[in-house]
Amino acid sequence: MERHYEALRPFTREEFGTGDQAPSPGHIHAVNELLATLRRPLATMTDAVRVAAEAAADQPTTQRLHELLTLKSRAHDWVRATERIWDFYLELFGQRQSPYAEWLLGCDRIALDCYQYTYLGLGTARSIPAPPPFSYMRTGFSPATFRRGIPLRRLGRRLNPFPLVQLPYHRLVNPWTLGAVLHEISHNLQNDLGLQHAVPRAIAAQLGAAGCPPEVTATWTRWNREIYADLSGLLLGGPEFVGSLFDVVGRSPELSLGYSPDGVHPTPYLRGFLATHALRRMGFTARSRQYERMWRRLYPDAAGSSIPAVLLRTASSAIPVVVNAVCHTPFPSLGNRTLAAVVRFEPKEQAMVEEAAERLARGVDPGVVPERFLIGAVRFAADRRMASHEQLMRNFFSELARR
Repeated sequence: MERHYEALRPFTREEFGTGDQAPSPGHIHAVNELLATLRRPLATMTDAVRVAAEAAADQPTTQRLHELLTLKSRAHDWVRATERIWDFYLELFGQRQSPYAEWLLGCDRIALDCYQYTYLGLGTARSIPAPPPFSYMRTGFSPATFRRGIPLRRLGRRLNPFPLVQLPYHRLVNPWTLGAVLHEISHNLQNDLGLQHAVPRAIAAQLGAAGCPPEVTATWTRWNREIYADLSGLLLGGPEFVGSLFDVVGRSPELSLGYSPDGVHPTPYLRGFLATHALRRMGFTARSRQYERMWRRLYPDAAGSSIPAVLLRTASSAIPVVVNAVCHTPFPSLGNRTLAAVVRFEPKEQAMVEEAAERLARGVDPGVVPERFLIGAVRFAADRRMASHEQLMRNFFSELARR
């Protein structure tokens, strides 16, 4: 038992490498603090098992042997719970010594840029969240995130100490699909900015004031977290984010026109129009019309879908209200600024994205462009076939690793 306890030791940064791709001291410290909450009781149990073992060896009565076995079983259960968490972070941190370490580092740098830009745009100071988000790779279709401070099942319902961004391999090898990083980071920003309750309240209040039926208001409000992540991701990344979103939600008519009465995602059909309207509010009218024509061509008719008729009938009036509630309503936690003012993306930012796209395609230094803009740049270059996909992928991650 004592050897079990010693094996579940705190992590050190050096064991996962010394380069930029290694977990930061802040990440290591946060995980070790979490492990300490488990190791302290385990140390007490280990001592109790040792004392009971010595007593049973001295006087091997049935009672003392049973006491030893009971303590041993309890300690073993605690070892398994601790080991589960230790293994989880060992795998995450160990990926930073794999061939994919630079890709994950690049995603970390995009996430950090999103946080830094957002916090600089606030109208009032907020406490700085730490550590920053940490990216890792996992097989599967969809990206995901686990927010700071929420209980995770894989951590035995203990609180997650920093945001985790889970990315499938197929997204990493196709970086023009990494608008998902902006979406997942936005989930974390909603919580860290104290908007997890304010946003659904704003949506409900403004839809109600606009005269939307209660069932429509309730549905759009239920979708608030995914709506926020889409709209914040769009503000962080610009028009190319919509193309990345369409890659995800543009599926067969049966799926994209499907409706889940308990789902937290807006039904894909409506999600597309939400993005195009938000893009128009940002000042990109031509791009918005282009994307909307594409969307309507893919799904010319929603008749016969499982989407409730009242949602379809009110969508054209509800969508502008929802976009206004999320992006153009001042929130106290933003220093009484709107999200669109805090996370500003205008045509001049798109000019930076497009110039960076040309440079990425030529394999030259894209300059001082922010990390988050590189997602739009590689998407812009890929859509216009400025270079081969393989070359764009290499240049994208090489630039992020260089910084």
